[in-house]
Amino acid sequence: MDALDAATLGRDRGGPAQPLLSVRGMVKHFGGRRSWGGRGIRGAVHAVDGVSFDVAKGQTLGIVGESGCGKSTLARLIMQIIPADAGEFLFDGEVVGAHALDLVAYRREVQMVFQDSYASLNPRLTVEETVAFAPRVHGLSRRAAIARAHDLIFRVGLDPKRFAARYPHELSGGQRQRVNIARALALQPRLVILDEAVSALDKSVEAQVLNLLIDLKSEFGLTYIFISHDLNVVRFMSDRVLVMYLGKVVELGPSEVLLAAPRHPYTMALLASMPSMDPDRRITEPPLFGDPPSPIDPPSGCRFYTRCKFAAPVCAATEPVLAEIAPAHRAACFLAAAGSGHPQAGPIA
Repeated sequence: MDALDAATLGRDRGGPAQPLLSVRGMVKHFGGRRSWGGRGIRGAVHAVDGVSFDVAKGQTLGIVGESGCGKSTLARLIMQIIPADAGEFLFDGEVVGAHALDLVAYRREVQMVFQDSYASLNPRLTVEETVAFAPRVHGLSRRAAIARAHDLIFRVGLDPKRFAARYPHELSGGQRQRVNIARALALQPRLVILDEAVSALDKSVEAQVLNLLIDLKSEFGLTYIFISHDLNVVRFMSDRVLVMYLGKVVELGPSEVLLAAPRHPYTMALLASMPSMDPDRRITEPPLFGDPPSPIDPPSGCRFYTRCKFAAPVCAATEPVLAEIAPAHRAACFLAAAGSGHPQAGPIA
């Protein structure tokens, strides 16, 4: 047994009931300048603002929202590519960054597949060198790392005899993304973050890669965080769905429940925006109006109220909390919360 294999044994420390990843109060602001008198920071971009959620072992959490809502920033915070301003996250019950789970050990457990399949590959490395690089850094011998690389290249649907010695520019977009997936699996991770991993692919290749991801999830016992704009893809891939708007979580729940009966107006608008081939479902007015507010100066109260057709005075005055509105289903909306003071909300049961 090599050093890397030995390091991956006995990793399930808390059993199946303990979340694999727990994010608590994650905050990330970019830029800004300190105001006169040192009374805080002005002009900062509120990319992620107090995000909390859990990811259960063996499940796929889908994260959706418009461009600029903070999805990719959140992924990079989880990967520790950029530091958080506040908050913490636990991986299988251990605080990341503490002595119990330093970043070297954490990066064996968590890997990421990026959207741009070409920019995320080193053009000077062959396919086998790309996949074998991380195992070599983490202590595998060259022979063992190359053997693991060839095995993973085969498992993602490429013939090592044909593709191992090729460079990224000699591959198609779908083939490059398969290489990125193989590289992400090279350290035998437990959690894989897929940030728009299929959005740049044409539909036939996208379907192949999605089916490959499902097969690999079962084969390797993986947990996924799947970030996408495409709600049809999220519906196909995800067990639970998290909806973000302007750095906040606005709805979170089981995929079949949230996508069938959304309770937040923003989620309703996203679903209404999905293209349909059914002429009876043709829409005559846009589900959303106006542009998203600036993340530098987000609205007070509910951040969606400036674009919400259900907005009431309470929405502008008070920020809604992400509260449970049904078993395992949570929404940050006064309309969905009984007795919230919204004129269209139901009475307290």
